[in-house]
Amino acid sequence: MAERLVFLTGHLAKARLERLLTGLGRTEFAWEIVDVGVKVAALMSEDIVKRRLTLTGDVDRVILPGRYRGNIEHLSEHFGVPFVRGPDEIADLPAFLGRAGKPPDLTRHDMRIFAEIVDAPMLSVEALMARASMLAAAGADVIDLGCLPETPFPLLAEAVRALKAQGFVVSVDSASADELSIGAHAGADYLLSLDENTLPLIFDHRATAVLIPSIPGDLDSLGRAITAAQKAGVAFIADPVLDPIHFGFAVSLGRFIEARRRWPDIELLMGTGNLTELTDADSSGVTAVLAGLCSELRIRNVLAVHVSPHTVRTIEEHDIARRVMLAACMDGALPRGYHPGLLQVHDRKPFTASTDDIEALAAQVRDANFRIAVAEDGIHVFNSKGHAVATDAFELFAGLDVNADGAHAFYLGAELMKAEIAWRLGKRYVQDEPLAWGVAAPAPETDRTRLAEPGKTLRARKER
Repeated sequence: MAERLVFLTGHLAKARLERLLTGLGRTEFAWEIVDVGVKVAALMSEDIVKRRLTLTGDVDRVILPGRYRGNIEHLSEHFGVPFVRGPDEIADLPAFLGRAGKPPDLTRHDMRIFAEIVDAPMLSVEALMARASMLAAAGADVIDLGCLPETPFPLLAEAVRALKAQGFVVSVDSASADELSIGAHAGADYLLSLDENTLPLIFDHRATAVLIPSIPGDLDSLGRAITAAQKAGVAFIADPVLDPIHFGFAVSLGRFIEARRRWPDIELLMGTGNLTELTDADSSGVTAVLAGLCSELRIRNVLAVHVSPHTVRTIEEHDIARRVMLAACMDGALPRGYHPGLLQVHDRKPFTASTDDIEALAAQVRDANFRIAVAEDGIHVFNSKGHAVATDAFELFAGLDVNADGAHAFYLGAELMKAEIAWRLGKRYVQDEPLAWGVAAPAPETDRTRLAEPGKTLRARKER
């Protein structure tokens, strides 16, 4: 028998939900919509659902609105039927149902992130420990101490030992054989970057060598280092080296492809900083492309670096990219619809309601509280007294008649400006909620087991 789903909703969304489900045509499930007697999902509480919902017949799942605030486990126990929280927006329901109500599994990844502290010689051990903790919290697996040319690093050994004592995995990255030797003696887990000439200094240590060509771009020299490491029984990772755009970038991509062809089973590393740091473009998109390349070539190690202010979230971006790419690879799918973390400036589906949807909603409103929504044609502001549309927030404000109410005017001005930004960039706008910027600016966590506070408009009116 077909699975039977019950969708809970409020007055204002019921008609639109019914149109959407009907528009799906023939489905693998049977469905029913229940209006629990509230205007919007944000007002739906656990107590209201328990008092007003009656389930008849065999129900397999009850789908709650994504913004429902309450404990779904309590509801599942009370009714003896699984309750699940659906997407925040009705427009996302088809994709949600396409995954049978199960979100993609992003708990797994198969890529190790080396996070380089590029100014390590300039920092105290305490500062290095603090930086390492931040990088690890962002997703780093290895803390890389970057040494600088002709810059003494007297605390190198102490820093390695201190980081190791706190449980960090540590790598030392230097062009100096002396510094690499100090790092190895102090117990570093990885040494970057050795070549066929400097490889012997690791023979008496347990560190893993990250190998590079002794001659820039020369895969044959990298091959000689690989052969020497294999003969010596040394653990290693090979790095053909990614070059910046206009300084060998295209050729270096070819090197990675050729390296995988020559050595199909060895571990490879890609340093992504030469692209993310040295290109004036949002690093999230660059990282996504490079992570996709790593996924196809089975490159399981990346060296990420943050120097430029525009790459401030680069570790977080690499972390979500590796999870998305693995999930898509395991599904044999395009990396779309798994997580919005790398969609920072624009959203793939920015407008969750059409102009017709908003007009239908506006026609049902019976109170004076202002609602704000965004569609392709601009910013909509409506209440029981009227409905206005514009693409410039300033055009709308004059008609709101809130000049005598400073707090309300401030609130509406802020919301309208946020709505205009969303409309111009193609981002999702939800009244009383912050714009989503992906991992570029993580939103504060919310407790979805508790009802949200009344919206600022409603609160301002209650206080008067």
